[in-house]
Amino acid sequence: MPVRKALAYSKRPITSYTRKSRRVKSKNYIKAVPPQKIVKFNMGAIAKYNKGDFKYEMKIITNQDIQIRDLALEAVRQALHNRLQKKLLGNFYLGCKCFPHQILRDNKTFSGGTKGERVQTGMRHSFGSTAGRAAFVKKGKAIFIIAFSNKKDINFIRSICKLSVPKLPCSTKIIVEEKK
Repeated sequence: MPVRKALAYSKRPITSYTRKSRRVKSKNYIKAVPPQKIVKFNMGAIAKYNKGDFKYEMKIITNQDIQIRDLALEAVRQALHNRLQKKLLGNFYLGCKCFPHQILRDNKTFSGGTKGERVQTGMRHSFGSTAGRAAFVKKGKAIFIIAFSNKKDINFIRSICKLSVPKLPCSTKIIVEEKK
């Protein structure tokens, strides 16, 4: 199934009728929830990060309220993780801090000829079928966090972030914090 452009979903308000309810059948608007595309949310030395052993923390923060598809989050995660693994050899922590709860839907239409009659039902029950998942991210919230120990790696990790950020549908800023 082809994927629509991110522009179709990224700057839209929250849509209703996107929940899967087990208890109340009348509130169940979606038959099946699409699978999660993000494979892992925490990577690297997770135990060291939980103890607080890393001295520096770099965050990718959004500058606007945005809806980010799970496909975009997974693409950025893979790009960051592969490059960090090659250079830092596992001495880092990478975490995706937003979870795609929102279910995206697509009401298929067919343009041209009389073939549209077989596909469309008009606006009657126009909820559409599930097309994927997205995460709503508020302005100023961290999308990804990278923790590391060595001050020499700041420029390298910032350059990796700048290479990966164009995969996201929003403007971002990169912040480095030193933990005490």
